Amino acid sequence: MVVLKEKNFVLRPFKKGDEISLTKNANNKKIWINLLDKFPYPYTLKDAKKWIKDCNKNENKKTRFAITIDNKVVGGITFRVLDLNSKKTAEMGYWLGENYWGKGIMSEAVKLVLDYVFNNFDIIRMQAYVFEYNPGSCKVLEKNGFILEGRLRKNIFKDGKIVDEFLYAKIK
Repeated sequence: MVVLKEKNFVLRPFKKGDEISLTKNANNKKIWINLLDKFPYPYTLKDAKKWIKDCNKNENKKTRFAITIDNKVVGGITFRVLDLNSKKTAEMGYWLGENYWGKGIMSEAVKLVLDYVFNNFDIIRMQAYVFEYNPGSCKVLEKNGFILEGRLRKNIFKDGKIVDEFLYAKIK
């Protein structure tokens, strides 16, 4: 079990018992609007149970982290190693409960996961996508040395609108 600690929070695998705090912090339209539609809204207890069950499959245990404060889930950060010709690349995604925005938590969580991935996987590139209207997420990535590599014009359909998406990447 991988556990990554910072002074204000801990990254650890999602586990049974996290359902209530996960639902409480994930059920927010301001979070959903910045994520792919596979992240549901409203976010229900049933969604939390399904997510935690999926996280506990062997292949997901080392790539999906709950961001916890006082052992309560306040966010999540995941990565997946791509395949075929991109097998040296991983893709990162994350979210944080609104009550915890602006405190540097996500910037530190991204740093911890980057260090973990680059030191424990045969990965040389980490990438992340950000919707054009989410400058906070751009700032998190830029603080961690990610470079804006491109703007994918009219790439995302979200909440009835078609918007651009930014591709950021960091090389080991």
